[in-house]
Formats: sequence, C-alpha cells, structure tokens
Amino acid sequence: MIHLHPDDPPLTVRETARVTALVARMAKRSIAGEDVDLSDLQNQVDRILDKARDRQQQNNQNAKPKRR
Repeated sequence: MIHLHPDDPPLTVRETARVTALVARMAKRSIAGEDVDLSDLQNQVDRILDKARDRQQQNNQNAKPKRR
C-alpha cells in the first residue's frame, strides 16, 4: 500500500494525476483477490516520488538566498 508521508515533496498536477490513476489501478486489481501482484504499480509510484524529490532538491539548490 502507498503511504504518502507529509515530508514528501509537492507533486505537480501531472504527477498527482498519474499517482491517482495508478492508485485506482491498484484498487481495481485488489478487487481480483489478495494474491494479485501490485509491485509494478507501486514501483511506478515510487519512481514518480523519487523524481519529485530530485526536482525539489534541485530547486532548493538553485534558490537564491533572500535579502533582509
């Protein structure tokens, strides 16, 4: 099961839509039974979150320091 932690990076609209679609596919597969493999869909969600983390880290590094 996917648990999005509050510390996860913000997702773009496209990433949010993709994760939502993948979760819906997981739910649909779960209806088929408990022994259905969901790992491929979970790996796709993990990749989306990893890319979002990388983007957030890159944005933080490129951010200009604020003047007071």
